[in-house]
Amino acid sequence: MKNVNVTIASAVVAATLAISAAPAFAAQCNAKGGFSAFISDIKKEAAAKGVSRRGLAALDNLTLDEKVLAADRSQKVFKQTFEEFSARMISRDRLNKAAKLMNQHGGTLKRMEQQFGVPAGLVVAIWGLETDYGVNQGKLSIVRSTATLAYDCRRTEKFQGELIDALRIIDRGDMTNEEMIGDWAGEIGQTQFLPSSYVKYAVDFDGDGRRDLVHSVPDVLASTANYFKQKGWRRGEAWGPGTANFEVIKEWNKADVYARTIAAFADKLDGGKSAKADANR
Repeated sequence: MKNVNVTIASAVVAATLAISAAPAFAAQCNAKGGFSAFISDIKKEAAAKGVSRRGLAALDNLTLDEKVLAADRSQKVFKQTFEEFSARMISRDRLNKAAKLMNQHGGTLKRMEQQFGVPAGLVVAIWGLETDYGVNQGKLSIVRSTATLAYDCRRTEKFQGELIDALRIIDRGDMTNEEMIGDWAGEIGQTQFLPSSYVKYAVDFDGDGRRDLVHSVPDVLASTANYFKQKGWRRGEAWGPGTANFEVIKEWNKADVYARTIAAFADKLDGGKSAKADANR
């Protein structure tokens, strides 16, 4: 459930974004002309980077979201142990739902595994932990949220990049601005991709010509698998702590307790394949 793990997820997003390298942009945070002047500069930046009117229109009449700024400033340090956190997150209800969904989408998951080499259990575990299988994707405008954080001076360069990537998603026709609803730090869809990851790793797996991580389960599952493949996932190898694949899991979420929970959940869903793979090495 998104509301259950929001503290750790938000803290990790903040830590990751704080250390991420990002190019310099001309738009100035807290511009003298206020938020509207900042958005005007961003429009010029985005247009110079190839975003057309369809994408730029999402910035029209945009206002600052004070709730996003409040959320960004009220993050707490996560202090639960792995045992406490995993016991809460890998619930019987979540396991039961996972089993039903793996059966329901068995064909898609099989094709996904064949193409990307990433276990179905890993992808489904992330799907459950991030949004409870798409139920809790967030309720905020991605464009407004990323624009608000880009205007704020704390991580402006990073979020200017995320904002422009959000406009690219709209511009290339994957989703409309109205469909781009997610969490306060700009995470989109059923497995919560930041716009930059959406642009880099989202794939059209249902063949409808769009990469839709909000509504299309095939796109969600395959895009998540593609993320792991591109980050260096080793097909057929174990993924527990101490393995190369566990380090790839930490690319998804750098908090050790969360990464270990993903690995443990995936192992339950895949019948202990990770442990078996480790024993056969």
